[in-house]
Amino acid sequence: MFARAFRVRANTNIKGSDRRKLRSEVAAAFPTLSPEQLAELVPNKEELNVIKIHSHKGEAITVYMNHRNPILFEVEKVLYPTVYTLWVYPDLLPAFATWPPVLQKLAGGADLMLPGVVVPPSGLPQVQRGTLCAITLLGNRAPVAVGVATMSTEEMLAAGMKGKGFAVLHTHLDHLWEYGDKSSPPTLAPLVTDSAAKESAGEQEELQGKEPGSSCSPEPQQHLDIRDLSLRDTDTCAELLGKEELHESRAAEPAQDASTEDQQEAEDSRTPQEQMDALFNQCFFHALKCKVKKSDLPLLTSTFLGSHMVSCCPAGKQLDIKKSSYKKFSKFLQCMQHQRILQVKELSKGVESIVDVDWRHPDIKAFAVPEGFSSASAAQDSKSEDREQVYHAPEIIPLYGVSTKMIPLFQESGHRKGSVLSSSEVRNIIINYVKSNELVDETNKNFVKVNAVLCDCLLDKSEQDEISHLKWDELLSRCLERLQPLHQVTFSGQEPVVRKGNIEPIDISVAQRSSNKKVTIIKNLELYGLDPQCVANTLQQKVQASATISPAPGAKDRVQVQIQGNQIHHLAKMLLDEYQLPRKYIQGLEKAPKLGRKK
Repeated sequence: MFARAFRVRANTNIKGSDRRKLRSEVAAAFPTLSPEQLAELVPNKEELNVIKIHSHKGEAITVYMNHRNPILFEVEKVLYPTVYTLWVYPDLLPAFATWPPVLQKLAGGADLMLPGVVVPPSGLPQVQRGTLCAITLLGNRAPVAVGVATMSTEEMLAAGMKGKGFAVLHTHLDHLWEYGDKSSPPTLAPLVTDSAAKESAGEQEELQGKEPGSSCSPEPQQHLDIRDLSLRDTDTCAELLGKEELHESRAAEPAQDASTEDQQEAEDSRTPQEQMDALFNQCFFHALKCKVKKSDLPLLTSTFLGSHMVSCCPAGKQLDIKKSSYKKFSKFLQCMQHQRILQVKELSKGVESIVDVDWRHPDIKAFAVPEGFSSASAAQDSKSEDREQVYHAPEIIPLYGVSTKMIPLFQESGHRKGSVLSSSEVRNIIINYVKSNELVDETNKNFVKVNAVLCDCLLDKSEQDEISHLKWDELLSRCLERLQPLHQVTFSGQEPVVRKGNIEPIDISVAQRSSNKKVTIIKNLELYGLDPQCVANTLQQKVQASATISPAPGAKDRVQVQIQGNQIHHLAKMLLDEYQLPRKYIQGLEKAPKLGRKK
């Protein structure tokens, strides 16, 4: 409902009698609220406003604001709480949990499908069709969405937890949430009942003999499309939780209690997928414990995998994410992030970095470095891997998006606003449009007649009365100029990412500092998958000059490399020859010092 922007029609303050009426309506809609809570939600004297808005679908919605945050919204005389209200009263509605990766889909306007609902050991809340419900993320009781159940609990279970479960009305991160102070959900521990606590205690006693992840969900593993709010992420998270508990219980036992033969039998009893999951866990904790330092952060996730984790892999084994249950390294890191071991952010679109690590986390502390590895040798291996890591330049393809003004020209071919096209697709669409509308000039086929659609889309107002024909190349160039510029970046081993605008080039500049000394500054390395710290280290070794990393001015969450002297010749050789980056994506190479004979 609020996945797209809405229009505000009116904003007025609520008077005394209207407040009392609203309070009685809230009490009738949510009978579990106490009088004190009602007075807090709908206060007598504090500022309380009502806003009339229209959604993108034209629905008339009333929003009630308290402390500059939307607290309630009303559609067709039915009151609904916002996430801001549910964070204060988390038990106001029956709650159903889902997996963290699903939130982004819900905020984009998707409904919650039943495969995305986590079934706890104590069972689902009992609701009827049409019941207003809260949606939470696994491990946190703070609701992140409000929805209406499309079937009862009995019908959900009878359907095998398949189909649409909830029609989502409002979420954290949608436009209604953005109308408030944009605060994040609080961390609220899940409620544990006595029976659940006993069952959990019993499971821990028997955990040694269980398969990893067997107690996390009664449902079998499901591999569905994420567009259906699938649980491929949930399966990996569930397996990870089970394996981490198993790892803790084994780490707590003395090493001498388990013989080498027992360990070999335990490993052989696991499937190849489970063995690969365990290898990823081992290399992950080994890398965090021995390789990564706080000064290394932020650290590109690709560097963390290719440099640090690979160097921790035991001899004779090889990390292969495709053979694990995660399938993608980003999903593996998501599961680790859910356990609060580290934090991953997208510092530039499509390029993720590890920005924080909790080295006090019990799992990192409990990890024992395998025999044959030491912290000193691990640090040395890390440095050598940094040097030996092969960089693959990303594939960059210019794309075009259909803008509002260009819709009439592209709608005949079935495209609408926002459709993404390559230059060749644009060319074919224009050629087919001209031919189907018989716009080729009969006397000179190099020209195209300008009809009303072409006139509105491609000509400026001052040109509309003067130009009646266009050459083919001018027609195509004008069309490309008026489309929205986009670009697709594909990094080695990763999914393609489409970004708005033209990609910013790697910017190289020379500046003067005190005592007339020159420094070379390099920006935008992250956009091309290059780790600024690795580039700085390599340059420092090549030219034997001091290199530093600092925040890039005017660019949020980006850094720049600064190295003493005019080092553009060395940079050009490294970027063009070693990294194989096209020259058109590097700006400032012409500022290299001119080579001449010394007198």
